[in-house]
Amino acid sequence: MMLPPVQETIELVEVVRITDPMRHISSEDLVGDDVAIWEAAQAGDALTLIGSVPDSELRRCFFPGWGVRAHSANELLFQVAFCYECHGARLWGPGVPAELSRIQGFDPDSSPALELLQRFRGSTPGRLGRLLRRS
Repeated sequence: MMLPPVQETIELVEVVRITDPMRHISSEDLVGDDVAIWEAAQAGDALTLIGSVPDSELRRCFFPGWGVRAHSANELLFQVAFCYECHGARLWGPGVPAELSRIQGFDPDSSPALELLQRFRGSTPGRLGRLLRRS
């Protein structure tokens, strides 16, 4: 998956469990329950995983369940919303060049995508996390 060149300046990644997937086709912000903050090496590892997810043919539904917000020391750089059903990942934000600001196809069955999903699910605290791990 293509990420913007600003990824080297990222210090913090917020993990978001998307609660209203319908709004993320063209929304300006990633909305949902903030379930984790990944910093330093953990943020770098997550970005490496995202960047290594192979492309795939995009389907049509786009009802994302998970997302990330990537921040530098003082600003939001980009956001990604992931739909594991339609193989779509929407990338947008102030640090994203126009040619990357779109929904990209990704392979949700690839090792990096499955590892990322496992990390998302492992970040969900409490009862909700136990329910999500069963699905």
